[in-house]
Amino acid sequence: MTYRTRLPHRTRGPGALVTGGSRGLGLFMARQLAERGCVVTIAARDADELERAAVRLREETGATVHTAVCDVRDRAAVGALVREVHERDGLDLVIANAGVIQVAPVDAVDAAEFADAMDTMFFGALHTSLEALPYLKRTRGRLGLIGSVGGLLGVPHLLPYSCAKAAVGALAEGLHAEAAASGVSVTAVHPGLMRTGSHRQAEFGGDADAEFGWFSTAAGAPLLSMDAERAARRIVDAVIQRRARLVLTAPAKAAQLVHGVAPGLTTRLSGVAARLLPTAQGRGPLRQGAEAGEPRNPVARLVRSWGSARNDRVVDRANQHEPGPRTSS
Repeated sequence: MTYRTRLPHRTRGPGALVTGGSRGLGLFMARQLAERGCVVTIAARDADELERAAVRLREETGATVHTAVCDVRDRAAVGALVREVHERDGLDLVIANAGVIQVAPVDAVDAAEFADAMDTMFFGALHTSLEALPYLKRTRGRLGLIGSVGGLLGVPHLLPYSCAKAAVGALAEGLHAEAAASGVSVTAVHPGLMRTGSHRQAEFGGDADAEFGWFSTAAGAPLLSMDAERAARRIVDAVIQRRARLVLTAPAKAAQLVHGVAPGLTTRLSGVAARLLPTAQGRGPLRQGAEAGEPRNPVARLVRSWGSARNDRVVDRANQHEPGPRTSS
């Protein structure tokens, strides 16, 4: 396969690091980088999941793929990982993708869920950026931070996620401005809904079965969601091309435009949408999607089955089979 955009080759690389690279979007981006000749390191918290992903990437691309067990919330661990990749492969490109998805009304979550989202997504991206930048300055490298359309406007029942992704977006824009003089590019990526199989790993609270129903339906519905491998290709292109910003999916672009022009109207429309979503049934432990049941309403079950069908089909290729430590979007 011929690609329009590739990294320049170096003696030991080009070396690429993807956090949250063991499944979902992170895995698809790692595959894109491997197919373009990079020596790729994928990092996540689950060693078995990482190894399954690496074996598949090696078989499919023939590339050199390394794995690293790393919790991006731990800056020292991230620093050791980045240093290892730099010394072994050279460090030309880094994508900070590690994340968690919590789907619940605000009445069903507490500050702990917000802290968890911030620790993994914002501080994970911050730790990765701060540790990688000194090495990327030596190679005039590229850094990509994965935000979300959920960070461009507050999404009901995804508030911890939206808050953390908003912070990631601000970080990416600020770093892009400050790092430009050193030759390092920073790309802010804001995907909309993608078919990554993430509905199995996302966590649901309140009426967990009903929350799982609407989220899995929307995440796989035609027109609303995007093929994740196509999204990964466009993201990697944007990072290599040193673009400052990329927003993916037509609905995400439309939401961004409307929110920018009429933020009050967008907020009111979000309020209307929130009334259509399930109501809270008290606080309690969040459950992963693979453990959630089908919606109780037969019509809702039918709609979920139809809407989620495409997303369900990508579960195997996205390495999303078994619930495990939360590492990628």
